[in-house]
Parts: sequence; structure tokens; C-alpha cells
Amino acid sequence: MGKPHEYWVFPCCVYIDGATGATGPAGLTGATGPAGATGATGVTGATGATGPTGAAGLTGATGPAGATGATGATGATGATGVLNFADFYALMPPDNAATVAVGSDVDFPEDGPTSGATITRLTADSFSLGSIGTYQVLFQVSVNEAGQLILTLNGADLAYTVVGRATGTSQIVGMALVKTTVINSILTVRNPAGNSTALTITPLAGGTRPVSAHLVITQIA
Repeated sequence: MGKPHEYWVFPCCVYIDGATGATGPAGLTGATGPAGATGATGVTGATGATGPTGAAGLTGATGPAGATGATGATGATGATGVLNFADFYALMPPDNAATVAVGSDVDFPEDGPTSGATITRLTADSFSLGSIGTYQVLFQVSVNEAGQLILTLNGADLAYTVVGRATGTSQIVGMALVKTTVINSILTVRNPAGNSTALTITPLAGGTRPVSAHLVITQIA
């Protein structure tokens, strides 16, 4: 509704105020005023969940080598490979009888290279192992017949040392380790008792030179 009519009285006449007109359109927005002062900082909110781990970065360059550490203590000296050795041999002919009977020992009457005085000859066919220890024993003998040879220690057969051949004319070759438990044990190479054949050590086997039979003993422990 419009405002109530107002009456204006002037000396010559009476004026009546008309009804209020409709509101005109809004004017343009005025310029923004200056910013007000910053308000106080609000309370810090709760920490959000941790995001996924990013990809690994490139490996950095290798740093310089550190100084060499102190040299460690020297270890204990290992066992010596060879303690003593001796080589005994026979030439055929003339160093053995025509045959070596069953239960008899092969002669090795000649001396080859040797070290020290631990391994020595007692007779042409028996040899002393002076120290308690372990000895590697190698022997070879050329014979005519099929047969066997065995090592004995202090007169007893060492059954694990038997070697032989069934036919032909060739060497019988043996190798074994012998362990002694008393000093000055006696070693021989024997045509074993119980066999039926005496052995003929072949003279001039394969040619015109006397052929050697060898007994090589090495103390290794």
C-alpha cells in the first residue's frame, strides 16, 4: 500500500501528495571496501592419514673405500705333508733268489733316496719304521707267475694290503697306508702263507736291462 495522502496548504491553493511510486531498480554495486583485520588462527585439525610411500630414489654414488683394517693374527701352522721317506730297491738280476717261496719275503737290498734315520733297513727284506705314526707304502715287483703279495707289520699279515694278478707276466703293484703303534715296527713284503705258488721275480723283463723292484716308504703323520 502507498503512503497516506499528505495535504500541503499554500496561500493560493491546496496540494495533495500523490501515492508513492514503485521501487526503482537497484543501483550498481559500490567498490569493495578495504579488508578487515585477520582473525585469530583456528584450532589445528586432526592429522590426516599417511599417503602411500613414494617410489625409491636413485642409488647414490659409492662412497670412498674405508681404511684397511689391522692384519689378523697368523693362524696355526698346518701339518707337514711328508715327514720322512726312503726308497729301497732290487735289480733282477742279481738281487733276489730264483724264487720267493710261499711265506717268504721279497728282498730289496739296494738303497735309493732317503731322508733322516726314521725309516731304515734291518736286512735285505725287513725295514724298520722308527716312529709311531702313519706311513704310505708303495711296492712293485715283476713276477712270472700268477700270484699275490702282502705287507706284514711285526710279523703279522696286513690283510687289507693284499694285491695280485691272475694271469700273464707283469708287475704286481701295491699301495697302502700303514699305522704303527710301537716304535721300531718291522715291515716286509711277503708271498703270503697259504698260497700254493713260489714267485719267480722276472729277470730282464721286457728287454736287456735288469728290472727294478721297488719299496717306497713315506711317513706322512
